[in-house]
Amino acid sequence: MTVLSNKREVEFELDELDRRTPGAPVTPLVPVPAEQAAPWTIGASVRAYVALTKPRVIELLLITTIPVMFLAAGGLPPLSTVLLTLAFGTMSAAAANAINCYIDRDIDAKMRRTRRRPLARHQVTPARALIFGITLAVLSTAGFLLTVNPVAAAGSLFAILFYVFVYSLLLKRRTSQNVVWGGIAGCMPVLIGWAAITGGLAWTPLVLFGVVFLWTPPHTWTLAMRYREDYAVAKVPMLPVVATERRVVTESLLYTYATVACSLLLWPVAGMGPVYGAVAVVLGMVFLAEGHRLLKAVRAGVTGVHLRPMRFFHLSNVYLALLFTAVAVDPILH
Repeated sequence: MTVLSNKREVEFELDELDRRTPGAPVTPLVPVPAEQAAPWTIGASVRAYVALTKPRVIELLLITTIPVMFLAAGGLPPLSTVLLTLAFGTMSAAAANAINCYIDRDIDAKMRRTRRRPLARHQVTPARALIFGITLAVLSTAGFLLTVNPVAAAGSLFAILFYVFVYSLLLKRRTSQNVVWGGIAGCMPVLIGWAAITGGLAWTPLVLFGVVFLWTPPHTWTLAMRYREDYAVAKVPMLPVVATERRVVTESLLYTYATVACSLLLWPVAGMGPVYGAVAVVLGMVFLAEGHRLLKAVRAGVTGVHLRPMRFFHLSNVYLALLFTAVAVDPILH
């Protein structure tokens, strides 16, 4: 699942990290005592509950949902189906994110990237956060079932359960492969969007599922390279914490090659037109070039922030957004 927080928060934390000497140890943060939390107001409460849902992550999930609906419809999909899928898809992702905040509230308070989340700042009690997440999960599943179709509802429920129980509770704190297999939850919007239109599944959405699945590790690992000390303090075994930078960059590049290859596989499988093909080729070349830049730098002995892994991270966001835009545009033009 993506790993973006509020844009201003990310920029603030990057500035803070840039002011430190590369490689310098990070002092664990002292959790904010409950009595020092900000005073309660209706506006602050609403903002806190919204923050629990991780809106920036949801934005990225919707980027992969809507285009697939265009592809499944072979053009413009029914507006009502799109709106319902977006509404309940947003609730589904929000549910998973809120429950994840409940589970990770201890490590969120230790990490500079996540220390401003509502539970770390005692803006919402753990019990209320959990109830909020479960309520959204029930409402989103019921909404899909009653207004879209059972296949979409099953996909939504699977995504929530997988993210909560497999990624958050089983994998995240136990293995460096956490985001590899945990990323399956973040791939589900592709299948949900297709099922919302067709009522079933096919090879085409499975190929796009593969694109997001293979894209997730290098996207997440380059962000984790930037926050390696953060994850180390929280004792989360992200690959950059337990492996050398050279290994992280090498494996990221291999996954990038696999991502590009899978994106090109969609061309014959789905019978895509020249627009998608051209976009996939050009984006793939740019994406791979940035991966090779990282590898060349690490081979030359460049380390830490000087590797500029966030350049790859931001480019990966652009890559996925433009690729799925082509997925939506191609059937209209073709």
